[in-house]
Amino acid sequence: MTIGKLEFDRVREALAGYCGTGLGKRLALSVRPTIKAKQVREWLSQVRELTSIVEEGSPPPLGGVHDVREQVRSSAFPTPLEPEVLASIAETMAATGPLRSWFEGIAEVAPVLSKLADQVHDLMPLGEAIWEKIESRGHVRDHASPRLASIRGAIERARSEVRVVFDRILRRTSLTRMLQYGGATFHSDRMVLPLKAEHRGRIPGIIHRTSDSGATLFVEPSESVELNNSIVRLREEESKEVTRILRELSQEVHAHVRPIMVTLRAIGAVDLIVAKHKYAKKRRCVCPEVDDTGVLDLHEARHPLLVELFDEACEEGTAPREVVPIDIRLGDDFDILVITGPNTGGKTVAIKTLGLIAIMTQCGIPIPAGEGSRMPVFHNIVIDIGDEQSLQQSLSTFSSHLETQLDIIGHSGPRTLVLVDELGAGTDPDEGAAIGRAILSELLRLGAKAVVTTHLSALKAVAYTTDRVDNASVEFDAQTLRPTFHLRLGEPGNSNALIIAKRLGMPARLVKTAKGFLDDRTRALNQAIQGTLQSRREAESARKAAREAKLEAGRERDMYERDRDALRRQQDAYEQWTKWIDTLRSGDPVYLKSLKRPAKVVRMELHKQRALVSTGALDIEVPLRDIDAPRDED
Repeated sequence: MTIGKLEFDRVREALAGYCGTGLGKRLALSVRPTIKAKQVREWLSQVRELTSIVEEGSPPPLGGVHDVREQVRSSAFPTPLEPEVLASIAETMAATGPLRSWFEGIAEVAPVLSKLADQVHDLMPLGEAIWEKIESRGHVRDHASPRLASIRGAIERARSEVRVVFDRILRRTSLTRMLQYGGATFHSDRMVLPLKAEHRGRIPGIIHRTSDSGATLFVEPSESVELNNSIVRLREEESKEVTRILRELSQEVHAHVRPIMVTLRAIGAVDLIVAKHKYAKKRRCVCPEVDDTGVLDLHEARHPLLVELFDEACEEGTAPREVVPIDIRLGDDFDILVITGPNTGGKTVAIKTLGLIAIMTQCGIPIPAGEGSRMPVFHNIVIDIGDEQSLQQSLSTFSSHLETQLDIIGHSGPRTLVLVDELGAGTDPDEGAAIGRAILSELLRLGAKAVVTTHLSALKAVAYTTDRVDNASVEFDAQTLRPTFHLRLGEPGNSNALIIAKRLGMPARLVKTAKGFLDDRTRALNQAIQGTLQSRREAESARKAAREAKLEAGRERDMYERDRDALRRQQDAYEQWTKWIDTLRSGDPVYLKSLKRPAKVVRMELHKQRALVSTGALDIEVPLRDIDAPRDED
C-alpha cells in the first residue's frame, strides 16, 4: 500500500493526539491497514459500541495508566528497579481493577469490545504488594520490612543524639564567635561546624573540607565523630536492606511479565478505540459498512486532512471554510472511473480522498463520510500521483509515470484499488491517450477497481465504448471561472478553454474560428455527451433519492428497535421491582425517591399500594412507587 504518498502519517498523528496514555499514542502512530475483512469489521464494531457506551456516560477508566513496558522488561536484570519506577508500575497495576469492573458492566451491550476483557488481567494484588512497601512519590516505606524499620529507628535516634551534641556546643558563646555563621551544616551525612580559618585547632575534631576562599574550615567535633560514624554504618545497612526489598519487588514484577504485557497491550487498544471515537466525533466521521462484494459506495466523502485543516482554521478564528463533499462509487455498475476536466486541483483531491478513506477503513478508523457509506477491503492500494521524476535515472516525467504505471499493473488484481493522477500526460496527446486506453483495458482485464484523472478528451470516449467504465468530472462554474469541487458522476468534464477565453475577452470571431478547428471526433463526442447528459443526471438523482430513502428507513428501524429494547428493559426492571416489593418485611431497608433518603419498612399494605416507613425521626405513609432498593452509598 502506498501510505506515504497519501500522507497517512498525518492521520496517525491526529489520532495519537486524542489518546490519553503513552500506550495508546504509540499504537496510534504505528497503526497499519489490514487486508482481513473480519478484523476490519471487529475494529469498527468496537468503535460503534464504545460510542454508544460513552454517550450513556460510561467511558473506560484509564487514569493512572503509564507505559511501563520497558521498565517491566528490565525487571529481569540484576540491578533492581528504582522506587519511582515501581511506584509507576504499582499505579498502572491498580488501574486494572476499575477497568475490569468497567468491562463487566458493558458485557451485555458491547459483545465485540468486551472480548478485550480477557486480556486485562487482575493485577491489583501486585500493585497493592508494591504499595505496601513503596509510597506514591517513590520512597521506600519505613515498615517495608522489620529490619528496615529497626535500622531507620536507630538512624533517627543517633541523629537526635548528634543534634543534642551540637546544641550543647552552639550554646557556648565563646565558640560561636569563632564560626563564620551561627549554625551547623552538613558534609555528606556528617554534621559539621563552619569554623573561621584563623581559629584552626580551637575546636577539637576532624576538618572535612575547606571553603573555596580558604576562609572557612568545616570541622566535625570529636564529640560527635563516633555518633556520625554509627549513622554512616547504619546508612550502609539501610541501603543494603532497601536494595534487597527493591530486588524482591522487581522479581515479583518479573514473575508477572507476561500478564502485565498482555494487559498493557489491551489497555493501549482500549485507549486507541477511545481516540478513534473522539476523532470521529470531532471530525464528523462515521463507521462505514464493510462490503464483501467489492462495492465501494461513498456518500458525502471529505478529504480527512482538509477537514482537519479547515476545522483548525475555524477554531483559530479564521473565516469558516467547508470541505466540499463528494459522492463516489466503484464496483456496482462500473469498475473504472475516469475523471476529466481542467487542471484545477479538484480531480487530484478526489483520488486522494478515496485513497485515504480506503486506508482509514482498513485501519478501523471512522471515515469523514455520510451514513450508509460502504467500503470493500482491498488487498492492495497502489497510486501514481505527483511528479516522481528520477534525476538519478535521467527519466522524463512521462517516462517516470509510465514506469510507475507499469509497476502498478504488475501488482493489480481483483482486490486492488488503483489511483492514477493525469493518465497519459507528458507526451503527445494522441499517443498519451492511446497508452492510457491500453492501461485502462489491462486494469479491466485484471479485475482491478480504478479511479484515474486526465485532461485528455480522447479518454472520455472510453466510457461510451467500454463496459464497466464511466466518466466523472469536477464541476466548473463558467461565471466565476472556478471549480465548485462537486464531483459529477456520469458526466465527463470539459477543458472549458473556449469558455474561459471568451470570458477573458477573446473576440467572438476568434472563438468561432477556434471552434472550427476542433476535429470531427471532438465535436461528435461533445454532441454525444450533451445528448446523454440529462438522462444521466436524472439517473444519478434517482439513485441518490433511493439511497436517502433507504437510509431513512434504516434510521426509523433503528429507532424502533431502540424503543422496543428500552421498553423491554423497563418491563424487566418493573417485574424485578414487584418481586422485590413482595419480599419486603418490617425492618427491611429501602430508599425513598421523593425524599432522596434511606428509610426502614414499618408495615406493608399491598392491597392499598402503600407502605408505612420510618425515616428515623418520624414514620410516614408513602405509595409503593416511591420505594426503591437501598442505594450503595447509604
